Amino acid sequence: MTFHGRTPLDHLGIIRAHGDDAAAFLHGQLTQDFSLLGLSEARLAAFCSAKGRMQASFVGFKRAHDDILLVCSRDLLPATLKRLSMFVLRAKVRLSDATADFELQGLSGDAVPTGLPATPWSHLRQDDTSTVRLYPAEGMGRALQVAPAGSARADVPALDPALWAWLEVRSGVATLSQPVFEAFVPQMLNYESVGGVNFKKGCYPGQEVVARSQFRGTLKRRGALVHAAVPLAAGQEVFHDSDPSQPCGLIAQAAPHPDGGFDAIASLQTSAMAGGTLLVDGQPLSLLPLPYPLLEDI
Repeated sequence: MTFHGRTPLDHLGIIRAHGDDAAAFLHGQLTQDFSLLGLSEARLAAFCSAKGRMQASFVGFKRAHDDILLVCSRDLLPATLKRLSMFVLRAKVRLSDATADFELQGLSGDAVPTGLPATPWSHLRQDDTSTVRLYPAEGMGRALQVAPAGSARADVPALDPALWAWLEVRSGVATLSQPVFEAFVPQMLNYESVGGVNFKKGCYPGQEVVARSQFRGTLKRRGALVHAAVPLAAGQEVFHDSDPSQPCGLIAQAAPHPDGGFDAIASLQTSAMAGGTLLVDGQPLSLLPLPYPLLEDI
């Protein structure tokens, strides 16, 4: 089994923000700082409802100071683009679905360009191709590559898409999809600990709820890695043996484990992780170590 190679990411799409106000507009809508976004870095960010619930998540970067690409789950793209467009008003920015203009690939191991800095969310632009460093998984460096349609790399071996999906889960950084639309405040998926929330920036939809969850200790759910012998999928409820009638969590993203069973990123009540047995469809769910530390202080 090899973790080195590239795989097409057909489940993802791209929203393009183009114009003089592109960065300022996104800065006012998303959980991360886009006003100070440099050309050599990217951002993990969420788009939230007024109640602080995630409606989409993005990896965003600048191709130029007036041209920003937002990579998100394709099943959320049309509704997200429509809602974002409602807030444009007089801003000098044009939002569009640019999925057909680019090819998205996941790179793992030796396929990651050597010139890409090791820090997650760093961005390397080579000609018209952009590569963004993702969080590692299983000791493997990983990256997201965005190239103009028809020009994606073909000089490295293909990686099994199922292995890439598993590495995505094992990185502990969830990509929001339709089954869990508006299910989470960003911290419920540990976004504040993996660079997805900036608590020093200005207002955005849901900002008050997100900030209150962080600073008033009202957050009762966190992201966790889990494993089960049975199939897991985004949107499945998790239960605890102390109260099998009330869910204590929700699967956010899942993939088959190469050696059998399924791994997943789940958002769980912190009390449910303290002891007892977690269950999905009546079958036990085991907790795995997170691959990164949770931030204790912002």
